[in-house]
Amino acid sequence: MLPVEKITSLQNPRVKRLVRLRDRRPRDEAGLFLVEGYRQILRALEKNTPVAELYFCPAFFLGENEPALLRQAAAAGAALVELDKNAFAKVAYRERPDGLLATVPQWKRTLDGIVFKNPAAPFLLVVEAIEKPGNLGTLLRGADAAGVDALVVCDPVTDLFNPNVVRASTGVLFSLPAVVGDSGSVRAWLAAKNIRAVATTPSAQTLHTDADLRGPLAIVMGSEQYGLSDFWLREADARVRIPMAGQADSLNVAMAAIITLFEAVRQRA
Repeated sequence: MLPVEKITSLQNPRVKRLVRLRDRRPRDEAGLFLVEGYRQILRALEKNTPVAELYFCPAFFLGENEPALLRQAAAAGAALVELDKNAFAKVAYRERPDGLLATVPQWKRTLDGIVFKNPAAPFLLVVEAIEKPGNLGTLLRGADAAGVDALVVCDPVTDLFNPNVVRASTGVLFSLPAVVGDSGSVRAWLAAKNIRAVATTPSAQTLHTDADLRGPLAIVMGSEQYGLSDFWLREADARVRIPMAGQADSLNVAMAAIITLFEAVRQRA
């Protein structure tokens, strides 16, 4: 039998702490973040990400795999805490919880820690000032699907450890290296590594399909509202655009990134 603490009170300090961890300042002060859902927690464990605590509520379980996940988490050193239905409903941030919520220590990666799968042709996605956590999570997921070496987040508005980033990434946050930095330092690092920065902007003359996206490459995407800053438009080695045939003059940033990334994948194959 696994050692399990049980909590039923909504006023329990642990329950209150989990609710506070939805906000960035308490997350950063505690050095922890929330991971909710079977698939996300499983991916964290599969990538040997430390899990501090795993809170669970059998009343919300959706299948029969949860006990095995609890055993796997306990074997990895996680403390198991059972919540009753009311307590779990208070701490869950998903509309349809599946009864699993973990706290995981935050980490910090550096540009120099990125390992290129092919040192002769690094492949990166660089994003600037992304505002919506869901978009940042989807960018992680799309970058992973395209096989990039890392996602580089410049001048972030939302943090990597926002619960909705973790959720939208479907746990890719635990497998794809993601580095946070300021635009100036990132641009200087790309130049030192001889990695071309290709900026995406509706004002570019060159279509993304006409640009050479082979070799050392960083595709650079801007924020949802303003697009790329003047700094990146000025400092980029090339600028490209996705053709728009309808009334809309732009695409969602995650959608535009995926389109451009997979054009690069096509060329690089």
